[in-house]
Amino acid sequence: MPAASASQPQTQQQDAGAIVELGGWLFRRRSAIPAPLALLLLLLPPRAGRGSISTLLTVAGLLAVAGGEALRLWAVRHIGAVSRTRSDRLGPLVSTGPFALIRNPLYAGNILLWVGLALAARLPWMAVIVALVLGVEYHAIIRWEERLLEARRGVEYRDYLARVPRWLPRRLAPGASRAPAAPFSWRETLFSERSTLIGIALGLALLALKNLIIG
Repeated sequence: MPAASASQPQTQQQDAGAIVELGGWLFRRRSAIPAPLALLLLLLPPRAGRGSISTLLTVAGLLAVAGGEALRLWAVRHIGAVSRTRSDRLGPLVSTGPFALIRNPLYAGNILLWVGLALAARLPWMAVIVALVLGVEYHAIIRWEERLLEARRGVEYRDYLARVPRWLPRRLAPGASRAPAAPFSWRETLFSERSTLIGIALGLALLALKNLIIG
């Protein structure tokens, strides 16, 4: 029994290392991972036909998409173009705006956005699958990012971890601020976010066309 107990922390450490390694791999491919989900949303027939339920799902989906993108825009205004990098290059540690409330507002916005697209496609069961798939993907990526940031930022990042939750916001910590220290202009923000905005517009247009054809 003592030998088995002693091996348990080592096994847990190996499991954590595997998640971190997977997270690094997923980080560099994080834009391509949702592609199969997008294809399913475009190809699967809607479960809800015409009527009040269909309208309700569409409206809920559009509101979720708008909310998810609004959260992303708020975050990008604070963090800037570094959010687009596929490397492990680090910018300054951002702890203002949505980053004062949760550590991963961009990923939270992505999940809300994709759930909204699934609802707009009138596939509520796919909204659950989307949330689960992206939740698992981002969990691994975040573990990798946290390991990297802690190694490079040290005490500064550990203090940030201690006061700001990963996903669910709580009361703003004393001394924290929602205002950006050096705000990016909205023009810079929209330019940095242009590919996501174009993708949203294209996705909604294709879903509208699909719903119009299928009914």
